[in-house]
Amino acid sequence: METHKPHHRILLIEDDKTLNRLMLDQVQRLGYDARSAASREETLEVLRGFSPDLAILDIRLPDTDGMTFLPELREYCAVMILTAYGSIDQAVNAVKAGATEFLVKPVSPQNLELTLARFFETVALKRDLAFWQAQAQSATQVDLVGESAQMAEVRRLVSIFAAADTPVVICGESGVGKGAVAASLHAQSTRANGRFITVDCDDTLNEADLFGQDSGNKERSEGLIAAADNGTIFLNDIDKLSPAMQSKLLRVMETGSYRPLGATAAMPSTARFVAATGVDLEEMALMSHFKSELFYLLSSLKIQVLPLRARKSDVMPLAEHFLQGRNFHRGIDKSFAPETVDALTEYDWPGNVRELRNAIERGVIMSAGADIVLPEHIALPRQSSGLPSNATENGVSLRFDHQPTLDEIRDTYLRLLLDKFAGNRKQVAEALGVSERNTYRMLKKLDG
Repeated sequence: METHKPHHRILLIEDDKTLNRLMLDQVQRLGYDARSAASREETLEVLRGFSPDLAILDIRLPDTDGMTFLPELREYCAVMILTAYGSIDQAVNAVKAGATEFLVKPVSPQNLELTLARFFETVALKRDLAFWQAQAQSATQVDLVGESAQMAEVRRLVSIFAAADTPVVICGESGVGKGAVAASLHAQSTRANGRFITVDCDDTLNEADLFGQDSGNKERSEGLIAAADNGTIFLNDIDKLSPAMQSKLLRVMETGSYRPLGATAAMPSTARFVAATGVDLEEMALMSHFKSELFYLLSSLKIQVLPLRARKSDVMPLAEHFLQGRNFHRGIDKSFAPETVDALTEYDWPGNVRELRNAIERGVIMSAGADIVLPEHIALPRQSSGLPSNATENGVSLRFDHQPTLDEIRDTYLRLLLDKFAGNRKQVAEALGVSERNTYRMLKKLDG
């Protein structure tokens, strides 16, 4: 099974040329990206183009001493002190002042390997702790539950795509469970022990959030790509990314490297990218509203998740799943009344799985101490007989409470067709008798 080795970066600061060369070779042989320097001045020069995760600092340098340089160097990265046996007391004081620990010369290859491995394992554990604490506070993700042929196909594709590192795009309406599919991809991959980072590609996301920032030598912030490390980055609503962000993201996917804002050196990225969208990316690319190169890269591995109304056989398995996984009244053995099952299966679920989950949660709460969940506990909204509002068996009747403008008539009819064809723009275009491109233009005006 393939593993993904971290690209940790180490800066060795030692004025003894022989020891410097020897330790640098040892560190590089261990698989780390390493640089070296022999003085404070040379260290600052190296730091202009290299962003280490750890510096190994000799406590005595020709132009300064370690205790003086330590606070300044810690602005860039963690610091490990390197000292001769007779200066152990000084090294202990350095640890108290903020160094991670110290190494005593001469450093054996075995001790160096063990010390570095222990340091980076501790860093990873701390980062994982923060991640899982954040995960525990978020909503529980939906499993890939469902008995329909459509969900069986989704599960099949997930099992196949999980073995690759190629980017994947998950398509489907809002609320269908695209995040759960992405999480399942991650869980079944060789990256399962890594982090699963969700990025909402909305107006609040900026380049520093995603790529990090290095403004000057002392102001560094880790972006979400760095935080993902060897895990998976889930880009939710990727269609909302700005053109500039799309271009930068394309470069990361193609080259496996990126440049934080303000940095002069590129950083490696071994994370896998999984994107999700609720719109037709191909149509957006044709209209030059989405970068075509990024679309073609993403479209090689695609998973389509159909709306819940198109896979009604999944409604009750999902409902039972939510009922059994409830956070309320767990001491009561609850079940659905037959009439509740009828109501759940007859409803069209415009909000998809998200709406179903919320409805079941409401039913659990409102049924309180009762062991049977009734329709009034679920309290589903009223819906028509399957025809859109203003629709009849023989056609469409548009009704207004005022004298409508031509634009209002057009927009109302467009909304009816979107509802009737579940957002399928191709079917809307056929009903209108116009091209998909013209339909897209009209829908853009409708959204605007």
